[in-house]
Amino acid sequence: MRKLLTVFLAIAALCGATVMASAQAAHTPEQAKAFVDKAIAFYKSEGKAKAFEAFSDPKGQWVDGDLYIVVHGTDPQLTMLAHINKGLVGKPQIETKDAEGRLFNQDVIAGLAKGDSVWVSYKWVNPATKKIAVKKSYFVKVDDIIIAAGVYE
Repeated sequence: MRKLLTVFLAIAALCGATVMASAQAAHTPEQAKAFVDKAIAFYKSEGKAKAFEAFSDPKGQWVDGDLYIVVHGTDPQLTMLAHINKGLVGKPQIETKDAEGRLFNQDVIAGLAKGDSVWVSYKWVNPATKKIAVKKSYFVKVDDIIIAAGVYE
C-alpha cells in the first residue's frame, strides 16, 4: 500500500510540474509587443541581412516556444521576408486565410494604413496543442518592412 501511495504521489507531482510548465510557456500580448520592440531595435542596429537571417533561425534567439518573429514586406503582396518556416520566405501572404477562411492579412494592411502598428486576431493552429485557437499578433511597420509576433489566447 505504501508503494502504491508513493507511486501515486510521484505521478501527481509530475502532472503538477507539467501543468506549471505549460502555464509558464504561455505568452502574453505584452510579451509579444516587447519581443517585437526588441526585434525592431535589433533590425535597426544590425541591418536587414543579419536581422532577417537571425529571425529565420528556428533555433535562434528570436524563437521562444510558440513566440517568434516574422517579417513581411510592405509590397502589395505582403511578401514574407523572414520566418522560421523558410518555405514561406519569398512567398506572398496577402491571400493567406485563417482557419475560418478569413483573409486576416487584409486587416493588417487596413490597420497599418491608419498608424504604424496594429493588433490583429485570427484563428490559427496552435503548434503546442495542435488545435485551432485565436492568435493575436502585433504588427509594426518599420521603414519598408513589417515586423510581427503573436500569442495564442
